[in-house]
Amino acid sequence: MTNPLFLEIDNTPRDYAWGLVDGVAHVRGTAPTGRKEAELWLGAHPSAPSRIVGGAPWSTLEAWESETGATLPFLLKVLCAAEPLSLQAHPSTAQAQAGFDRENARGIPLDAPHRTYRDPHAKPELIVALHDGFEALCGFRPAAEVQADLRTLAGLIDAAPDASAALQTWQQHLAGADGIRRAFLWLLSGDESLPALVTAVTAVAERDARFALLARIAEAHPADPGILGALMLQHLTLRAGEALWLPAGNIHAYLRGSGIELMGPSDNVMRGGLTGKHIDKVELDRVLDAREGGDPRLAPEVVSDGLRVFRPVERGTDDVPGFELYAIESDGEIVLDGAGIALATDGEFELASDDEHIAMPRGRAALISRPATVRITGAGRLFVAAG
Repeated sequence: MTNPLFLEIDNTPRDYAWGLVDGVAHVRGTAPTGRKEAELWLGAHPSAPSRIVGGAPWSTLEAWESETGATLPFLLKVLCAAEPLSLQAHPSTAQAQAGFDRENARGIPLDAPHRTYRDPHAKPELIVALHDGFEALCGFRPAAEVQADLRTLAGLIDAAPDASAALQTWQQHLAGADGIRRAFLWLLSGDESLPALVTAVTAVAERDARFALLARIAEAHPADPGILGALMLQHLTLRAGEALWLPAGNIHAYLRGSGIELMGPSDNVMRGGLTGKHIDKVELDRVLDAREGGDPRLAPEVVSDGLRVFRPVERGTDDVPGFELYAIESDGEIVLDGAGIALATDGEFELASDDEHIAMPRGRAALISRPATVRITGAGRLFVAAG
């Protein structure tokens, strides 16, 4: 069987509730559908493997992996959020393998709603904003900053005794040993005092601009304790082309905006609020990185004019499966040590290597099926994920 270097691929956008109407269509410049389009998966993950356009010589990237023995150590996504996603963290490779084995041993079906580990892979991820104003919660704020906000809230909810008592409990957890972890997990504990606190804090947020972000989140997820958890996290707003790096254990939630997301080939999610889906507090505690502070933004390396590459820190360790993301605006050349996936979001390009080539107009995605030196001509915005 021949092995073409370039193969056009495609997939059907996923219509999660938080998605943006026509979001993926807008990014790709295709006809609007009038439906919510939250994510477009470009990869071989068995939950939604990309189709190979034309179906030859393989029908999907999952079949391509199976029949060639090649692997994609990443999953590339277009993400378009109109509302906040769930607060979530992801496991390391060792944690994912152990958790996957435990749930298999218990006989939990892979598609069960209460299943936490759906594969044995890590899911570190980076995301590059496509437009100004991409918002995210990412990593914990310093405990002292959170305590300052809780003291402010204490003066604003003193007419609600039940809520005030719960707020004091939150403050006490935060002030103790391993306070960030203990306080955050307490917010997920189901303590009977939490509903009153959520109600009181939401009421404050609706009238006090200092807590306006919590009011926005509450509008999408009313009465959810994750509203309180959001107060403990760093709030970042990205400009177009800026990126975040979220390694294993990082707690985060994208709030709104569109981006190109590159991650490990996994669907393992430990949720911590802002969701109606399964929350596994035990596993979240197991994987959670509760360190405070730190800037999660990932600066690119400038390879040449019009060509940058985002390389996560500690590339090649067990927790980082060795992927990188090229952002290309003009002519250039990249050397791939393994397979890659390209996606054009603006303009028009051509990819070529030896005597093979593929046109990449806006919206087209392609597999680069093996290691190659790829010449790129054109102008616009092209992303290439590489392993």
